[in-house]
Amino acid sequence: MNKDEYKKLVDKLTPKENKSKNAFYSFLVGGLMGVIAEALVVLGTNLFKLPKTEAYLWVCLIIIFFGCLLTALGFFDNLVSKAKAGLIIPTTGFAHSVMSATLDYKRDGFITGVGANYLKLAGSVILYGILSAFFCACIGVIFHG
Repeated sequence: MNKDEYKKLVDKLTPKENKSKNAFYSFLVGGLMGVIAEALVVLGTNLFKLPKTEAYLWVCLIIIFFGCLLTALGFFDNLVSKAKAGLIIPTTGFAHSVMSATLDYKRDGFITGVGANYLKLAGSVILYGILSAFFCACIGVIFHG
């Protein structure tokens, strides 16, 4: 089998995804997460009399907790397969990447397993986030003094 025949076979057997359906579900789930987060902020400010900045911090902690909990219970990947980017892009995706790496390497021990691989998936997000912030700050200093 040559390269062209192999490529045709792979293209034939690769499942096709409906991009507009995925975009719709991502938009719907991401919007629902935003509504839930805002409801939690309103609840925190009105019921618990928290300042808005503290309410936002608590909402982030709650979202991270549930992202980790759903990952540990094995539900997160199933939810992502249905909700697509609407669930993986926000803070829950970062929490999932850290928690899944932790769960994958826990059998190797706390030092060589969890400690060495804790940020294995999330490390690139942190690295490029820091680099992007640095370059944006440099551009801001250059153009705004």
